[in-house]
Amino acid sequence: MPMGLIIFPLHFTLQAVNLAIWATLAVTFGLLKFITPKILRRPVDAVLKVIVARFGTCSVAMIKFFNNIDVEYKINGELDPEGWYLVIANHISYLDIILLIAFTHKRIPTPKFFLKQELIWLPFVGVAAWALEMPFMKRYSQAYINKHPHLKGKDIETTKKHCEKYRNAPTTIINFVEGTRFTPAKKAAKGNQLQHLLPPKAGGIAFTFAAMGELFQNILDVTLIYPGNKGVVMRDMLSGNLKQIVFVVDVLPVSQELIGDYFNDETFRIGFQQDLNQRWQQKDAKITAILEELKA
Repeated sequence: MPMGLIIFPLHFTLQAVNLAIWATLAVTFGLLKFITPKILRRPVDAVLKVIVARFGTCSVAMIKFFNNIDVEYKINGELDPEGWYLVIANHISYLDIILLIAFTHKRIPTPKFFLKQELIWLPFVGVAAWALEMPFMKRYSQAYINKHPHLKGKDIETTKKHCEKYRNAPTTIINFVEGTRFTPAKKAAKGNQLQHLLPPKAGGIAFTFAAMGELFQNILDVTLIYPGNKGVVMRDMLSGNLKQIVFVVDVLPVSQELIGDYFNDETFRIGFQQDLNQRWQQKDAKITAILEELKA
C-alpha cells in the first residue's frame, strides 16, 4: 500500500483539528473582545495575535513532519516586526495562506486580509475577522454610483475610517493580486503570455493604497514556488509528497505615485496597471530562472 494512502487521512485529521482548535479560540476571544471595554482590549488583542501565529507555526510543523521537504527562504531586504507592510503575492494553493501566516511570525506584524463587507455576517467568520481587525471593504459598482452619485468615494472613505486604528498598531495587509489560484486550465482560459502566473488585478491593490497607502513602510513582493509538484499542492502536502518550497521576498519602497484615484482618474489607472503588469512579468521571469537553476 502506498504510504500516501496512510499519511493522507492522519495528516488531514491533524490539520483539521489544529484549525478547529485555533479557530474556536479566535471566536471565543473575539466574543470576549466584543464585550470588553475598548480601554481594556489590548491584552485580548495580544492573545488573538498569538492564536494566529500558533495556528500557522503548528500547521507548518506538521507539514515538515509528514513531508521530507526543503523550505528555502530568500529575503531581499530588511524586515521590521514593528513596521507597516503591504504584501502582494502570487497564489498557487490554499497552502499559501498557511505559509504566509507562519512566515510573518516574529518577522513582521500579524497579517490581515481585506474582506468583503458581506462576510462580517457569516457565523464564526465575521466574529473572528472582526476580532482580528481584518479590514472590511464596502465597494460600489460604477453602475450603482451612477444611480446614487452621492456615494462616489464613499467606499474609500469608509475603509479609511476602518483603517484608522492601524496608525497606532503596526500592520501587515496581504493581497493575492491574481484574485484566484493559478492552475494550467485558468492560465489557458486567460490566454496570457505568462508561464507561471495569472494576469494581475490592479483594483484591489489600488483600493488598499487609496485607503491606507501613507501608512505602509514597504511593499513585500512575495513569490511562492513549489518545485517538483505539478499536481494539486495541498493533496501532495497531505500525502507526504511535497518536495520543496521556495519563498522569495523582495522588499520594495512605497512611492507617492502609487496613491491616487484608480477608479476615476484614467491616466492614473493606466499607469498603475502598466506598472503592476511589468512587476508580474518580472516575477514570472524570476520563477523561470529559479526553476532552471534548481534543475541544473
